Amino acid sequence: QLVESGGGLVQPGGSLRLSCEVSGFSLDYYAIGWFRQAPGKEREGVSCIGNSDDSTYYKDSVKGRFTISKDDAKNTVYLQMNSLKPEDTAVYYCAAGTLGLWVDNYEYWGQGTQVTVSS
Repeated sequence: QLVESGGGLVQPGGSLRLSCEVSGFSLDYYAIGWFRQAPGKEREGVSCIGNSDDSTYYKDSVKGRFTISKDDAKNTVYLQMNSLKPEDTAVYYCAAGTLGLWVDNYEYWGQGTQVTVSS
């Protein structure tokens, strides 16, 4: 089970930290990805972190603004989002699967958390 939290309403330029709490399996076995889906758009990969070597990948438009990290002791993955823009508005999902930014790589999904960037 994956449970996201930390979403909300923030002004442009603001920050949020999303959390993905994982239960039922260890982060040693699956890569974790963050995805987002805006109204009328396809779900897209934002960032991911590996299960073995903690390698990380980011969508080009979030590089330098978003940082993915994990706490193995808490079995939780975080997405720190800084310098948020209105175009970052979406429902954000975390998922467990094989490392990469493609939806099809991931088997298990959370329920999502809404992020709204607006003044």
